[in-house]
Amino acid sequence: MPSVDQTSWDAAVRHLYRDAYGYIATGPRLHEDWVLDVLALMARAVPDPRGWTRVDVPEKDPERLGNPTYPFAVHPPEYIAPRLKEIDRDSAENLLLALTEEGCTLANLRYFDETPEELREMARTVLARYGDEATHHTNVNKRGSAPGTLDFTLESLGYNPLSVFTEDCGLVIVSDTEVGMFWTFADY
Repeated sequence: MPSVDQTSWDAAVRHLYRDAYGYIATGPRLHEDWVLDVLALMARAVPDPRGWTRVDVPEKDPERLGNPTYPFAVHPPEYIAPRLKEIDRDSAENLLLALTEEGCTLANLRYFDETPEELREMARTVLARYGDEATHHTNVNKRGSAPGTLDFTLESLGYNPLSVFTEDCGLVIVSDTEVGMFWTFADY
């Protein structure tokens, strides 16, 4: 796993999600039930515990006025928890790359000048922040994938929306001390 510091993590996040309509944020893990920490991130109620980069493209949308959770819909933890399925680290790495633009596909990588391996190294840098023991959860599924994985060679994409948009795909990374959200949105 690559070493990670603020400079390398911020650079990877800013580069990978430069064209995404996304929300990338990390907050402290304050609850055993980490879904409560996800809700705090959705409401923008907690700062990054390390002061590292946060990407919040929807922050500037007029629709957000008076709605701190926009574009996330307001849901109780009982609604969100079953919609976030655990996946393995390799699937999380692929998902971080698929979230770089709308459509949640690895075909997005063609829009970068870097090689796929260089982009994967950036995704590994992002994951390194949360450590080897972190768990990875998503609202995305690929029909036909083995349990706990996302097979991006499969065509079928499904997801459990958590926003007001017609498509939202994301990854939640949970460590003992932090919870990270990587989410992109599209309105088709």
